[in-house]
Amino acid sequence: MARHWSVLLLPLSLALGTRVSAQIIPVRNIPLAQGDQFAIFPSANSGMGGVSLALVDSLLDPFRNPAMGARVGAARLFSAPTVYGISRESGGGRTLPLAVLGRAGPWFGGFLGAIQEVDFSGPMPSQIIAFGPRVPGPIPSGAPGSGDRSHGNAYLFGSLGRTLSGGSLSVGGSVLWSHLRAVSGVDLLYPGSQGLAQSGHQLDLRLGLLKEWPGSRSLEALVLHDRFSMTDDVGYLDLFWDAGTQQFVQVPRTEHNLDRVTTTGVHVAYQMPLAASGWRIGWIGTVNVDRQPRIAPDEVVTLPRDQGHSTAYDVGVGFSKKAGPSTFGIDAIYEPIWSTTWVVASAPVVTALGDTISEGGRTSENRFRFSNVVLRLGLSQDVPLADMKQGIGLELGLAVRSMHYRLIAQDHLAGTTQPFRNSWVEWSPAWGVSLRFPGLELRYRGRITNGTGRPTEFGFISGPLNASFPGNVLLAPDTSLNFAGVTTVTHQISLSLPLR
Repeated sequence: MARHWSVLLLPLSLALGTRVSAQIIPVRNIPLAQGDQFAIFPSANSGMGGVSLALVDSLLDPFRNPAMGARVGAARLFSAPTVYGISRESGGGRTLPLAVLGRAGPWFGGFLGAIQEVDFSGPMPSQIIAFGPRVPGPIPSGAPGSGDRSHGNAYLFGSLGRTLSGGSLSVGGSVLWSHLRAVSGVDLLYPGSQGLAQSGHQLDLRLGLLKEWPGSRSLEALVLHDRFSMTDDVGYLDLFWDAGTQQFVQVPRTEHNLDRVTTTGVHVAYQMPLAASGWRIGWIGTVNVDRQPRIAPDEVVTLPRDQGHSTAYDVGVGFSKKAGPSTFGIDAIYEPIWSTTWVVASAPVVTALGDTISEGGRTSENRFRFSNVVLRLGLSQDVPLADMKQGIGLELGLAVRSMHYRLIAQDHLAGTTQPFRNSWVEWSPAWGVSLRFPGLELRYRGRITNGTGRPTEFGFISGPLNASFPGNVLLAPDTSLNFAGVTTVTHQISLSLPLR
């Protein structure tokens, strides 16, 4: 019986490492290591574990919510070169972004461009022989398995906003366009393949609002809409027995996988000081609705893909404390998620109980219920240099994500229902060093992510696996699927200087 992997959407969670925010919520039921491919934006708090609910992130905020560009003063130039690597030689990447933020009177905005190179993950130790139907076609040219070890991506971001009501209210909009030819880890979702050629794009649209009151109170709101489109051409060499020559022969086969995904989200956050000196509190509420529609019948596709939808929530509270040169922050977020995937019949089919499922009817359903918890904590210490008020900044942090879900898998063809539960913990220590001079900031941030793995399989694959964009990965439970533990190490150097 063929294993069937069902992968659901993710609009660009600009960054699995330096995440654009909790505004896009990942939905995963396996601990798949996906790297920090989308860590293209600078962040002032990433060395503190990414704490953000009760702390301002002066570098990341204008990118995650375009209305928060109102807090930018003079025009500044940013760059945040990032390198990440996954252990066991199972992937890596390099990104070079360049950004400008500034304002003119009541208007403010920014622009970012980034180029990126993502390495092919490479096979984990395994011995796989793939059997399947013969579908004539060459192995995709330019695929990692046919010689290329890496592929390039490009990103373009633009934002524009305006302050209103004497500067206490700001509105802004942003557009992020991503041209993708490689997504880290997707090649591992096609075991036994000899090559993978990817081509797609991502469009992320955001409309934000920022309201500030006297006394350092602020309210932010954001509406986002994301559209993702990706094509995977997967090359295989199938092994067949040739009765004429009395030997096994390899026959090339190409499978085409199309993914069309949309995500709509709403995010609200509020911060205010507490009565105790130096203390602040912040709350967030986020809702994501994800849809993966059926591929149109007139689109050419040889690799079937489940339909599905997800509804995900973030509810969190954070506290921060500033005492002179010291800063401490902690975030606690609860993530309830409901997700359903299903397979439809392409023609009428008779079930094991003698009933008939008509064309377009559901032959199987997987209903997931997630109950995740995210904890982040961090601290920083400023050390003055000479006559400068601030010179060196030191940061330490830790982010922990506890994943737990239960699944009800219904096979309408066989007439069976199977419950399933699983859980795991991912944890990421972080650190940072900052050098701050008048008008110039140089920051280094590092992070190690543990508790994830890359799939390794032993045996025979009787059919194709279904794969898509990372971030959201949902698959039916398979006890024969093995994961080898890996770690992801990320280094980022960000530079900020004024444009006069």
